[in-house]
Amino acid sequence: MPSPFPGMNPYLEQPSVWHDFHGVLVTLIRLHLARQLVGRYQVRMDENVYVHELDAESRRLIGRPDTLITGTPLTAATSGASVTLSAPVQGTIPQGVDLLRERFVEIRDGRGERLVTVIELLSPTNKRPGVDRLQYLAKRQQYLHSDVNLVEIDLLRGGEPMPVTGLPPCDYCVVISIASKRPAADLWPIGLREPLPDIPIPLSENDPSVIMPLQTLLDEAFEGAGYDFTLYAAHLVPPLSEVDEEWIRDCLRNMPATLP
Repeated sequence: MPSPFPGMNPYLEQPSVWHDFHGVLVTLIRLHLARQLVGRYQVRMDENVYVHELDAESRRLIGRPDTLITGTPLTAATSGASVTLSAPVQGTIPQGVDLLRERFVEIRDGRGERLVTVIELLSPTNKRPGVDRLQYLAKRQQYLHSDVNLVEIDLLRGGEPMPVTGLPPCDYCVVISIASKRPAADLWPIGLREPLPDIPIPLSENDPSVIMPLQTLLDEAFEGAGYDFTLYAAHLVPPLSEVDEEWIRDCLRNMPATLP
């Protein structure tokens, strides 16, 4: 089922959907660029990993052990008797962690040795105040003080935007920081009702940029992910103006009544 919106689908921003969609779209971005740059550059995916220790109330199963381990103490047989062995030192192991993995795209030179460009599709973790945002901002600063080009794609209305001056009010945006032009940056402000733009992905200084059709890739990701009508049962957060809410309802009313 295609998206009923001409640009970003705001229902993808809900937490229950975003992480899944993020992975699909980043994968398609990587495949598109790899096809364009084959033989000249290497295009790879990597992950930002955020580790959260959980308290007792928040713990959940994040993996399944191969065997069931009981609480029977370790014993050793000595002349027919069973003797409990005590460890010389006692410690503790955290019993609950949550690993959040968020993919991004790297473009490296043809030999894979030099990092040329990084493409980040921002997530709520990057835009919420806290340790995860600080971790991302520190990584971002490393890029901005290097010879690496940085492309940030922000398709989330909520949260605190990345630090950048000169960006007018907008719902979504793309920021491209070319190493040779810093501190200047190229900005694409995007409205809720606007199609996403084609954006130039910078490469090495002597090579022309390669064009990435962001709207085409988003539409392909949406249809490939197989979302159905249940996606539109959620309330949009952050809320919209009354005018935009009416526009959203018009778009949804024009959807087909049933799935094919």
